[in-house]
Amino acid sequence: MTVGATRPGGRTARVRAAVLRAAADALVEHGFNRLDLADVARRAEVGKTTVYRRWGTVAGLVADLLTDMAEQSLPRTDTGSLIDDLRANARLVQRTLVDPRQGALFRAVIVAATCDPRAAEALHRFYAVRIAEWAPCVEQAVRRAELPQGTDAAEVIRAVSAPLYYRLLVSGDPIDRATADRAAEAAAAAAHAGVYTLTSGPNR
Repeated sequence: MTVGATRPGGRTARVRAAVLRAAADALVEHGFNRLDLADVARRAEVGKTTVYRRWGTVAGLVADLLTDMAEQSLPRTDTGSLIDDLRANARLVQRTLVDPRQGALFRAVIVAATCDPRAAEALHRFYAVRIAEWAPCVEQAVRRAELPQGTDAAEVIRAVSAPLYYRLLVSGDPIDRATADRAAEAAAAAAHAGVYTLTSGPNR
């Protein structure tokens, strides 16, 4: 989840990195509603024409920012234990959401996704990438017979982070390591109980 360092590249890559960094700064400071392409260009020290030509709209810029965040997210932990893997996932989400910059950035992009279909699509892709990154730890647990056959790995991973995002966006309750661990433990317990087992029956 945490965004890593900017990767090296040519001039185009450097311009993109500068603009996306400036966009993130502006989102953290002012939120989505006040994000302005001209201001982003000024912050990035690139021409306005470049920004308008490449990204076109604020939503397009936010969509590319989310794409970049997904590309640079840290890889999953592989401990060989389901509960330890899920705790690592929950703690990564927790650290991201309580970070002054990252937490504010995620609030801003989620707000953007509620306002604009293009930003929403990008946010959905972002989380699809992260779920796909972490789902193998559940699949491995199934192969080790830690979990029932047919367990929906993606649903287990969603269950880990859902309580943390609820606190960020709805309740405002603290998001600490103990909360992250409880979310992981609850998801693991439900998975062990077969709650996330896929069935073909109509009454599931």
